[in-house]
This record gives sequence, C-alpha cells and structure tokens, in this order.
Amino acid sequence: MALVAGGFAAGGVLHGLGVLRIDHLPPLHAHFRVLTVTLLPAALFAAVAVRVLPGLVRRGGFGRASLVAYGFALAWTVLLAESADGLAAPFTHPEEYLAVLPAVGHDPLGWLATFTQRLPEYPTHVRGHPPLPVLVVWALGAAGLGGPLWAAIVVVLAGCSATVAIGLTVRRLAGEEAARRALPYLALTPASVWIATTMDAFFAGVGAWGVALLVLGRSTAARTWFAAGAGVLLGALPYLSYGLVPYLVIPVTVAVLVRSPWRAVAAASAGAVAVTGAFAAAGFSWFAGVAATHAEWAADPGAARPYLYFLVANLAVLALVTGPATAAGLAHLAPHLAPRLARRHGAAAVVAAALVAVLALDVSGVTRGEVERIWVPFAVWIGLAAAYAPGRRTLAAQVVTGLLLQGLVASPW
Repeated sequence: MALVAGGFAAGGVLHGLGVLRIDHLPPLHAHFRVLTVTLLPAALFAAVAVRVLPGLVRRGGFGRASLVAYGFALAWTVLLAESADGLAAPFTHPEEYLAVLPAVGHDPLGWLATFTQRLPEYPTHVRGHPPLPVLVVWALGAAGLGGPLWAAIVVVLAGCSATVAIGLTVRRLAGEEAARRALPYLALTPASVWIATTMDAFFAGVGAWGVALLVLGRSTAARTWFAAGAGVLLGALPYLSYGLVPYLVIPVTVAVLVRSPWRAVAAASAGAVAVTGAFAAAGFSWFAGVAATHAEWAADPGAARPYLYFLVANLAVLALVTGPATAAGLAHLAPHLAPRLARRHGAAAVVAAALVAVLALDVSGVTRGEVERIWVPFAVWIGLAAAYAPGRRTLAAQVVTGLLLQGLVASPW
C-alpha cells in the first residue's frame, strides 16, 4: 500500500514540475476519470463470482473446473472493457498495430524483409516491437477476421486462456488442490483491466501455453510433441516483444522442476530454433531489430523519463496489476520460499521465476513507464501467490481492485 501511495505521490510531484509531461497519472500512463452506472454490470458480476466461483472450481473434473474459470475470466474481462469504451477501442488508435496494415498489403514477407529499414515510418507501438504482432493481425485479416473488433476478440480469448494454461502447470507442479485454489484468482485478476485489451494480453496467452505444454503428455512420444509445440510458442515470444526475453526464465524453471527428459528438451529447442530460422530466412534479424528499436526509443520522449523514479514506481504498478491478495500471498510465502522449493517443487518456484524476470526488466531501464500493459504476461504468473494469502476475503479484494482501476483510470489500452 505504501509503495503504491508513494508512487502516485512522487509521480504527482514530478508531473507538476514538468518532469513527467507525457504521463498524466504517473506511474500509470493514463488519465483520471470516474465511471458510474456503466461499471455496475461488472460490479454485480464480480459480487456473484466471488461468492460462487471458488465452489464451482472445487467440483467435478479438473477439465470442467478449468473451463468454468475460463468462462468467468472472459465474462469479467469483457464486462470491464464494456463499462468504458468497449473491446475494440484500443485497437482503433493510430499508434497501434492495425494502423500499419496498409504498408503490409498483400506481401507480408516483403514487408518483413524491410521491417528494420523502414521502422522510423511506422506507428509508436510497431516501432517498439518486433514484427510478429503486426503479422498476427495481418493473418486475422487474411482469414476474414480483419478489423479492430476481431483483433480485440482474439486478444481477449488468448489472454484469458492463460487462466487454463497456468492452472494446468500448477496442477503438474503442486497438485490438483493447489491448482483449483488458484483458478479463481487467475480468472478474476486485476490484470484483466489490461487484458481487455492490449496486445500484451495475447503475449501472455502465448507464453502461458508455451510453459503449459512443457508439462503435458503422459507417454514419451506425447511429451516430445507437446515440447516441440512449447518450443515454437516460446521461441515466438522474442518476436512478439523484445521485453519478453527475461520471461524465458519461467519455462526454464518449470522444465527443471518437472525434470523434462532430454528428448523433450531437444524437441523444445528445435521448435524455438525453427522460429528463429524462419524469421532469419524471411530477412528479419532479431539483433538488428533490437538495435533499430533502441535507436527509436532513445529518440522518443519516453526515454527522458527518470530512471530512479520508475525503477521503484514500476513495482508499484506491478502491485496494482497483481492486486493486494498477491502482496499478502508473497508476504506469506517469503519466509518459506526456499524450503518450499526444495521440498515441494510447487508453484512458489514459478512465482519466484516471474519476479526475477520482472526485476531484470525493471533494472534494465527500458521499461520506464507504461508497464501496466508490459507486466501483464508476468503478472498472471506472479498472481499465483494470491492463492496463498491468508483470510477469506482476498478474492473480494482482487475484484475491488480491478473495479477501482477500471472505474478511476482511463488507459489508452
């Protein structure tokens, strides 16, 4: 609480002094607003969900429980988005990925080959990312699902599916009881405010399923094929966002914990190499892309944001995105983290890995602000700690946080 309050207090001072000119509600890249009756459907749903979802996911098979949690996650996310400007609104912004589709035209490979050279011509989000997000929305259009609404639907479907993927991973690492306990917190996370809708939610879904596939499969052959799929998804992450490289510590941790056989490791490595090879063959160099994006970032006003302020304030945003129950769960887990890792190889190890990834990205200094969306792929894993929070009102605290964020923060995403 003190971290969040301090982040906003210091941010307000810096904004008043003109140091943070492009952030109007620092540390969030947003404006203040007050939603009223439009938030009521989401609030009513949240009240019902807090009461019934924990019981629903305790009953029946685990597959059924996962689908129930997924349904609640979708409903919660959509209702939050519809309380303001709607699902499609963020993708209509001229700085978003869809704005560059005319440049792609009917020649995505030709566009990809010249992506780095033409980077200064493109909108802000395209300049700040590798080319794969644009290719994803181009592929949707080629499949007859073009436009901002379809892009938003796919992003929300993928982002909310992280609930299922993470639940499956926790089931393998810590047992079914732990996974069922985590499902309500995964479904009703405050991060849903930005899952609807920022492309980073799509990244979260891809990453979560990449990790989950590492633990699926009963036979050797099945595990090998699942691992190959995991390699493809995880290998795609650096081509979705340069900032997702630290994310790879999560699947590495999971692979160590489940003692993945060498065949699975080889298959996952081959899948990742295949993605890199495909982009290289198409004429895109990841390292050249990093260099070009860094040059664009250095010339952007965001690079002038004060490093020391955001070094701390970024963590305050993480606390908001993951919610108070996560903070309580982390405090509960912290004294026992090392023994838990050694004894149970449970979900705590994955939470720790996600925290390490966030800290590495934060210290790097390239995430100075706007992390409410950047943290989403990491926050869905860190939010697992909420399931270990003491007390019975922690899920309610999570949804109240989500409602307050949606109701008081006008975010461009």
